[in-house]
Amino acid sequence: MSRVHDALRRAEQMLEAAPGEGAEPTSRPDAQSLVVAEESRVASEPAAVDLPGYNTPGGIVRSPDSKGLQVDWRNFLARCKVIPFRPAPESHLIDIERPHEVPGEEFRSLRTRLNHMQSQQDLHAIVVTSASPAEGKTFTAINLALAQAQLEAPVLIADLDLRRPVIHNMFQCDKVPGFSDFLLAERPLEECVRRIEGTNLYFMPAGTQVRNPLELLNMRQVKYTIDAFRKVFNWVILDTPPLLFSADANLLATLTDGILIVVRIGSTTYDNVIRAMQTLCENNVLGIVANGARAGELYSKYTYYYTRNDSEDEAPREEEAADSGLDVASMPVETAGSGHTEEEEEED
Repeated sequence: MSRVHDALRRAEQMLEAAPGEGAEPTSRPDAQSLVVAEESRVASEPAAVDLPGYNTPGGIVRSPDSKGLQVDWRNFLARCKVIPFRPAPESHLIDIERPHEVPGEEFRSLRTRLNHMQSQQDLHAIVVTSASPAEGKTFTAINLALAQAQLEAPVLIADLDLRRPVIHNMFQCDKVPGFSDFLLAERPLEECVRRIEGTNLYFMPAGTQVRNPLELLNMRQVKYTIDAFRKVFNWVILDTPPLLFSADANLLATLTDGILIVVRIGSTTYDNVIRAMQTLCENNVLGIVANGARAGELYSKYTYYYTRNDSEDEAPREEEAADSGLDVASMPVETAGSGHTEEEEEED
């Protein structure tokens, strides 16, 4: 025991002694026994980036290059590529050159209600989704973005339906580079965002297809990017997969300011809407958009105010689209302050 005490006493004297003041050389066996061999190296090395799928056989995410994720936000909008506005004929997007068309009026009504809510709370980034597929979520998201872009402030629509992206087809532009390419540090952000010519609308496609979209959306950079977009764009509208078919929309809803749920008249069931809302982690539902009203019902609401020479020619065209199952109109809903809102369509 005396030897143990002597060794401890010598170690204390060695630690208290200043360099050059009688400290024993560290080459002694007793001194070496006090040093953790790998401790200094571990402390000097940077911590590994904790990314989902990193270094795993089936992973899709690699450690991102920090340079690729840096963005010059002051000059960002001016550096985005401009593409022509040439929507696909089957997309049924609102015509910005003909403001009195019925679908355009409906989306401007929805725009007005959302802008009113924005004046009362911090509301800039929203998710547009549905309970099930084929209910008109993408149709609603794009037309709402077009309506918002008719005002002065810039608006971004991002296709975050990484499983079945379609917005690039409706705009007839390339899907790559896009959101996934920026997150994986493959391309700078200004190459992944396009401005629609003649408008204040910016579009971010889904990008290169990935095998595990939910793991990609769980990256910390997703939240940072959405938060940065809030400072650049007046509205950030995210098109996501349906709530009942993946957790993507649920996750993104927790990173944004609110969510719009699109239902299709005659198709969406009450049970599906309830189930979809129950999947959400946060109570931030702004409202429900009823889509798929018959064109004749919409026209009857505006004939008192507008007289159109071509109404007889256009009504059959939109009726035919409605009969074929395409989305031709969006009916906005009233949104209450409590968050969870449902409103029945007004009829004149």
